[in-house]
Amino acid sequence: MMATRFPHSGNYPSSEGNPRDKFVHWSHGAAGMAITLCKASQVFPGDREFRDAAIEAGEVVWKNGLLKKVGLADGVAGNAYAFLSLYRLTRETIYEGRAKAFASFLYHNGRELVTVGDTHGAEHAYSLFQGLAGTACLWFDLHVPENARFPGYEL
Repeated sequence: MMATRFPHSGNYPSSEGNPRDKFVHWSHGAAGMAITLCKASQVFPGDREFRDAAIEAGEVVWKNGLLKKVGLADGVAGNAYAFLSLYRLTRETIYEGRAKAFASFLYHNGRELVTVGDTHGAEHAYSLFQGLAGTACLWFDLHVPENARFPGYEL
């Protein structure tokens, strides 16, 4: 999977063979790959390539900035979990700080972002993957970031 990275951005395609370098979300792009690569690095600690690729994917998430949705699947909360996974892997406080920066943005802007660009806004406003429930999980996990796990995905 690491070989599918786009060479100029470091992002990952949303599906196999897709040439569009557009999305940086948990559900498709560098954020989800960062979490997956962190797990691979934990399973294979002697293979530095997984760790380095996870860190590179995290940098892609940071450089692409904040999204326009709140949820876990394709929103700010999901991308913040990439940083929490990197924090657990590296114990470097920069990743905890980045997760907190994303969470702070959600604290100040979450309510207005719930329906932005979403035709099902009211229907999914409080859902785990598309609404504020994922944001609530993020805020909870920031209390003890070394124990944070992406809801419903990481065990």
